[in-house]
Amino acid sequence: MRTDMPCRVRRSSRVAAVAGLIMTLATTGFAQPAPSDYTDDPSLPAGRRGERIRQVLDAVNSGDPARVEALVKDAFGGSFRDIPLEQHQGAVLGLHDRSRGVDFHGVRRYMPPGPADRVVVIAKNRLTGGWQGLTFTFEGSPEERITGLQFGPARPPKDVPPLPPLTVEEARAELNAFLDRLAEAEAFSGTALLGWNGEVLFEAARGIADRNHGVPMRLDSKLNLGSMNKMFTAVVIGQLVDEGKLSFQDPVSRFLGGKGWTKADLSKVRVEHLLSHTSGLGSYFNDTYERMARQLLRKVDDYKPLVAGETLAFEPGTKWQYSNTGFLLAGAVIEAVTGRDYFEVVRERIYGKAGMPGSDAYDIDLVVPHLAIGYSRERTANGPRWRANTFEHVIRGGPAGGGYSTARDLLAFAEAMRKGALLSPATAERLWTAKPELQSPEYGFGFGVGRDALGRTAGHSGGFSGIASVLDIYLDTGWTVVVLSNVDGGMPPVAQKLREVAGRIR
Repeated sequence: MRTDMPCRVRRSSRVAAVAGLIMTLATTGFAQPAPSDYTDDPSLPAGRRGERIRQVLDAVNSGDPARVEALVKDAFGGSFRDIPLEQHQGAVLGLHDRSRGVDFHGVRRYMPPGPADRVVVIAKNRLTGGWQGLTFTFEGSPEERITGLQFGPARPPKDVPPLPPLTVEEARAELNAFLDRLAEAEAFSGTALLGWNGEVLFEAARGIADRNHGVPMRLDSKLNLGSMNKMFTAVVIGQLVDEGKLSFQDPVSRFLGGKGWTKADLSKVRVEHLLSHTSGLGSYFNDTYERMARQLLRKVDDYKPLVAGETLAFEPGTKWQYSNTGFLLAGAVIEAVTGRDYFEVVRERIYGKAGMPGSDAYDIDLVVPHLAIGYSRERTANGPRWRANTFEHVIRGGPAGGGYSTARDLLAFAEAMRKGALLSPATAERLWTAKPELQSPEYGFGFGVGRDALGRTAGHSGGFSGIASVLDIYLDTGWTVVVLSNVDGGMPPVAQKLREVAGRIR
């Protein structure tokens, strides 16, 4: 699974630059590749590594900011330690809030082995009952300080008996009880859906859409997608390819040359590079974004000041680097080819054709019925509190993310893609196929791709302050998993549970 999270760490661009070291991973929407063989050793590593792992587990289980501060001072090293303390506390205590503690099960050993400086610990989440992976990177000195720490769902240990099969009614009862437990603990707020061959087998809404007014979440609540809009941008590009209006191999300079988008040589960047995160471009969530009034960002062209100074970090097609700027430019290409506003094009070609009446890149300073607000839980001296993401988010989403949708609309999108209502089968397959030749082994064009226990999958996730979302389209088995959450970290355990239950339905 990719360890590059498609989101932005809030409040500090310096933190964003090193956030990959500490980002609490959930899922990126990129399914796990075909698993290598593994076993789970029930013993901690000997010596300092084992001690460091125990320190982290104890800090997670304590839920105590002071314990996390002591952990950082004693056990973390290198540039990882330099990340502001509040970010470390947010990650470690966030796992506590989503688990109420984790119980060590074992150290995962892979065949072939992974890097010598990395240890993967498997623990059981006390709240969800799911399996949690904690990936440690160690500096290799006698002190074995931790230089990287990632959290995410894990495959079940092989020594644990499989769970019993379920009827559809039993599956619904188990999922409802699971969501009730998470909602009561305020670990999930949002909507969830499990579909099979276009039929809704389970859907639910839990939690609060607007905490200021106590508005409950509804099945038709519109939640922020984060980076999931990248799928829509890629599909429109694919439609234009089907119509012969452009090619994936076209240089971006053909459409945007001389228009002042970036300092990068766009003659080196092809459309396929934009869609596969291999362009060498970066992200517009930068210092300029931090200083800019959000209400100025409503059209694709409005983002030009954010990316005007960007250059290529590497030769296009030689490396994978998640790039919001790349998809922003893909939206500009759509406008150049169609001669129309990007948002009008997506509304007509995606939402209209797929039957998605509750989806759009809404101007959130206007009244939008049933629009959910995103929230982050913060720790203060007076206890936890919720902070809305209204003033951190863009006023209107765009080609790289930030639009809104509903669980039913995303199921409709998945079915429209499966049935060829949006793209030719050949072009859809190109979007859903990894691009190792471009150094993108787990991402196609606008879709994360992979395979897990339910089969081959394509989809995307989104993450931001107060946003955690995912769509998994199972290409060969007909399953669809949708989770939209308006609280940090709310999606991963629910998506994990939906996949697990789907695999048990008989």
